[in-house]
Amino acid sequence: MGYSPERKAAVLKRMLPPNNIAIRELSQAEGISEATLHKWRTAARGKGQLLPDADAGPEGWSSRDKFAAVLETAALNEADLAEYCRKRELYPAQITAWRAACEQANDWDRVSTARLGQATKEEKKRVKDLERDLARKEKALAEAAALLILRKKASATWGGDEDA
Repeated sequence: MGYSPERKAAVLKRMLPPNNIAIRELSQAEGISEATLHKWRTAARGKGQLLPDADAGPEGWSSRDKFAAVLETAALNEADLAEYCRKRELYPAQITAWRAACEQANDWDRVSTARLGQATKEEKKRVKDLERDLARKEKALAEAAALLILRKKASATWGGDEDA
C-alpha cells in the first residue's frame, strides 16, 4: 500500500519537535508499521532533515542531527535562533556547544598525531632504558659466570674447597 507524499510529510511532521511523538506511538495512532516509519525517518535524515529520536532529549541526539541543527542555525540572528530553539525545545547554549564541537572535530587529526608522537617518544625512551638495564644485567651475569669458572679452576688446580 503506497502512501501519498502529503501523508508522509504530515506523519514526519509529527516526529519533529515540539511534538516528538515516538515511532511506536505514531505507528499505533496512524496505523502505519514501525518499519515503514523508521524507513521514512531514515530517508528524511538522508535528505538532511532534522528528525531526532523522540525518546532522546537534545543531548541524546545523534551527531548527524546535532550537525544539522548547527548548519540550520549558522546564519540565524539572535532572535531567529531563539525562535528556532523554542520550536525544537533546545537552548541556544546547546547549539553553541554543538557548534564548538563541530569546529574542533577537524582538529582531531592534528591533536591525535601530536599525542601519538608524544606516546612514541615516551615508548622509545622506555625501550632505551630497558635495553640499557638489560645490557648492565648481562654484563653482571657474565662477570658472575667468569668468577664462578675461575673459582672452579682455582679449586681444581690448588685443590681447595669447591663449596666455599
